[in-house]
Order: sequence, then C-alpha cells, then structure tokens
Amino acid sequence: MTAPVIPTIRPARPEDVPAVVAMVHELAEYERAPDQCHLTVEQLTSALFATTPGRGAASDAPNWSSRTTAPALFGHVAVDAHDEPFGFALWFLNFSTWAGVHGIYLEDLYVRPAARGSGAGRLLLATLADICVRRGYRRLEWWMIDWNPAAGFYASIGAEQMSEWVPYRLSGDALSALAAQAATAGTRTDDRPGRVPDRGDEA
Repeated sequence: MTAPVIPTIRPARPEDVPAVVAMVHELAEYERAPDQCHLTVEQLTSALFATTPGRGAASDAPNWSSRTTAPALFGHVAVDAHDEPFGFALWFLNFSTWAGVHGIYLEDLYVRPAARGSGAGRLLLATLADICVRRGYRRLEWWMIDWNPAAGFYASIGAEQMSEWVPYRLSGDALSALAAQAATAGTRTDDRPGRVPDRGDEA
C-alpha cells in the first residue's frame, strides 16, 4: 500500500479486529518469535469489546464506551484514505500507588513497513498521551525489546528508559505452582463486600 500523507487515528472497531490480529502476528514475526503468538480474532474481539463477534458490539462507538461488561483492553488504529487499518496501538490501564492515579500501559504498537515514515506511530502515541492528559493519568508506559531501532524515536519524543527497574514474570508451570499454594493454604472465604478483578474488569 502507499503510505497516506496524513494518517487518521481512531478507536478500534469490531470490523478492524482481523486486520489488527494479522498485524500482531506480523509484529511477532518481526520480533523473531512467531511461534509464541497465538492470538485469534475471537480472543481479541472478546478482550476489546467484552463480547463475541456478532453479539452487540457497537461498531460506531469508541471501545471504552459503556457496555454490560466493561472491556479491559483498548485499541486505536491508524487508517488510510479507505479506512483500512495499517497500524495499531493496544493498551490497558495500570495504577500507580505512589501517584494515586491510573496510567496507560501500551502493550503493542505497530505500523506496517510500507506506511513507516508517515507519522502514524507518533500520532498513535500522541493519541494515548492526549487520553492521559484529558483524564488526569500521570504516565504512558511500555516495554521495548532491547534491539529495536525505535529506541532513537522514543528518545526523540522524551521517553525515558527505565533501566533501574527489572521486569519479572510468572507463567506456565511456575504460575500454576504458586497458584496451587493458595489452594493448599485454604484461602479464607469472606462474605463481606470486596472488589476482585474479573474478566472484563477495566480498572
């Protein structure tokens, strides 16, 4: 495709999901881990719109609008003159206990090679920055694989590398083993009101 002169950024819609899923797999290929990417259209539709395809997903509304079950994942797309997506940002809310407010964590940002240099990546980030400012969020954060040449671009917009923080992850057998400790310890049942995140819990 020919890169548009001025990309348009808008909230993702249900009809964008197949293109976004395809681009997620392209990103996994670029990051040399295609075998680790298993995302499906059904999974992303459910995560973004808290629904299944064809069941009440409002195609003309931003995907953070009110629904019976609030989505936990949000998305924006960069589209061409024909409204076809060629880039995307998928993000969700985190929370800073020190600042006392939410922030945005950017899970993935991707622009197809033919459209790079169009400014779409910068505009996707600017859109998320605008959401942060308008809603009073204090941070826009993301991780980047260490060899990604985008490091220079991120530095140019004022993003700081948080080298003093080391990421940790529990998954697979280690995650299951730790979860089993909660079960064997006999987690106490408490009928008093409380808030436990569930599927589709935004905050």
